[in-house]
Amino acid sequence: MQLAYVSIPGRGANDLFLAGVAARLLDGGIRLAGTVQTNPRREGRIKCDMDLRVLPDGPVLRISEDRGNGARGCRLDAGVLEAAVSGVAAALPGADLLLVNKFGKQESEGRGFAPLIAEALSRGIPVLCGVNGLNLPAFQGFAEGLATALPGDEAAVLDWCQRACGLQPA
Repeated sequence: MQLAYVSIPGRGANDLFLAGVAARLLDGGIRLAGTVQTNPRREGRIKCDMDLRVLPDGPVLRISEDRGNGARGCRLDAGVLEAAVSGVAAALPGADLLLVNKFGKQESEGRGFAPLIAEALSRGIPVLCGVNGLNLPAFQGFAEGLATALPGDEAAVLDWCQRACGLQPA
């Protein structure tokens, strides 16, 4: 089982880092299934939007609900997240690697990408996840101690991904 994760502190740091990793992997010919997230800001809004790009070629889906500046709590549109999961599931059979931008609350509760991560691993497809500190204990429980923690260093992550895919690192 090849499962690894990055946990880079700072709002949006994992998203930005994994988007760069995904671009490099795609440029290197690795067939990816999964998602990367961008967090576009809108004028007049306190919180950013959250958009997921389904790898390798889209679509881009807005997974955040616009509930206004005064809204508190979760802004995730779980229905749109499930649409992203379906798109990724369709790409999984031809993938060399599954990249999941965030093992979040949905995954911590066994929903979202959690079943797809398990499916990829059962098929022998390596998985790379982004995990924030809040969800790290749940991820570690999900991984049952079998996940590799990777540093927030692009070269080290690319090396792991290439080796996990059976390639020699560049």
